[in-house]
Amino acid sequence: MAGDCRAAAARVLARVAGGQSLNQALPEQLGAVAPRDTALLRELCYGSLRLWPRLEALADQLLDKPLRGKDRDIYALILVGLYQLDATRVPDHAAVASTVGATRSLGKGWARGLVNALLRRYLRERDALEAALPPAARAAHPAWLLKRLQKEFDMLDALLAANNTRPPMALRVNLSRVQRADYLHQLETAGIAARPGALAGSALYLEQAVDVTSLPGWDEGLVSVQDEAAQLAAPLLAAGAGERVLDACAAPGGKSCHLLEGQNKLAELVAMDIDGERLARVEDNLQRLQLAARVIVGDGAAPPPELAAGSFDAILADAPCSASGVIRRHPDIKLLRRPSDITQLAGQQLAILKGLWPLLKPGGRLLYVTCSVLAEENSAVVARFLDTQHDAAEQVLAVNWGEVRAHGRQLLPQEDGPDGLYFALLTKST
Repeated sequence: MAGDCRAAAARVLARVAGGQSLNQALPEQLGAVAPRDTALLRELCYGSLRLWPRLEALADQLLDKPLRGKDRDIYALILVGLYQLDATRVPDHAAVASTVGATRSLGKGWARGLVNALLRRYLRERDALEAALPPAARAAHPAWLLKRLQKEFDMLDALLAANNTRPPMALRVNLSRVQRADYLHQLETAGIAARPGALAGSALYLEQAVDVTSLPGWDEGLVSVQDEAAQLAAPLLAAGAGERVLDACAAPGGKSCHLLEGQNKLAELVAMDIDGERLARVEDNLQRLQLAARVIVGDGAAPPPELAAGSFDAILADAPCSASGVIRRHPDIKLLRRPSDITQLAGQQLAILKGLWPLLKPGGRLLYVTCSVLAEENSAVVARFLDTQHDAAEQVLAVNWGEVRAHGRQLLPQEDGPDGLYFALLTKST
């Protein structure tokens, strides 16, 4: 028997609040609800997490006292109810009734009256409750992150709004197989509305997300799902015929495949990642797109000895980061990320740059990429690297998108547009 969708959402969110990632917590509950409810379950989980700081502040105003730790699922259910009332088109009476009913599915019928009373009070006092929200809660961002963003960016409203919205579904057209205009026509013929991206010549945005199997030529490798910002990496690295290229943090393989699509005469592309399980995704993508690469497990900070010094013409280092530029895709970041993580990640990023640099030939280039918008992980890391690596220099990116930083260029997330990624191109002296 299929489970209750709101109860399933509450279980997922309770686990995330307890420290699990959404990717860990969601799959089990997706299998517990009816197939027709999986889209709603995803919407409730992702949407509630995007607005979590706001919903949490509202719930805390409504509760007379905090719930016990063992009732984290009821607290999460209250936030699911508030999300439906605050940000969806679910009729108020239906949102209240379905959320109250989920208390029984959670085995906590005692909470029925509590949940009903809180949601109905929110409907009565909505304006006053929202007026009392502190700035960070109103912006639906953790206070520490809002403070950092306020310090670094002038046009903050657009950035915050982009972080709080559902991301668009973007495609990368395989230009080695089909022109973008021709594939756009194929989409139109299939009844799928789309528009070209403004930054990457391979990018298309769908008006509505669809199952990938409904995309024309999916099985034949005509198209992949990839954010437009991520599609900028391969052209910036500009791999040439006969070159050996290392994608040092390759999983799940989108950028590796894009490099191969753009240059079919590479001497070799090595796709490396520290996570052996995630490398299976790289293999799957290569197979579907009919591409070939050498796939290995390895840590960029301490590359395996099979990768010889000075053996690569170009290296792509899409380093692990806070993912602060892709919060809308990974909204559990708002719960799980801590200020101390940023300094730790910056140290890891610098170690990866230092570990990879000896693998680069003299005259070679390394493209440093993160999906962070925070300077501590981006231009500050590059500055620290350049201060200590005297055979390294920055090559200014000849593009007109994004914001120029002390080093490199920052693209901010945009509603109905690309994610927030950072790029810096480094060259090795001869």
